[in-house]
Amino acid sequence: MEIELLLKIAAIGIIVALLNTVLSRSGREEYAMLTVLAGILLIVVMLLPQIGTLTQTFRSAFDF
Repeated sequence: MEIELLLKIAAIGIIVALLNTVLSRSGREEYAMLTVLAGILLIVVMLLPQIGTLTQTFRSAFDF
């Protein structure tokens, strides 16, 4: 896994955590939950090519 991908995931996590804290303390719990869900979705979308490569590796290793 590339270090750039890990740094991007860490940056998204930090930004989402800060937004979650600010929104929760201002009484906007709904928006705080939406930002967490959006952050998770963004990370999953970023990881989709890596997951595809992993499944191809498993298929070639086990000869499916």
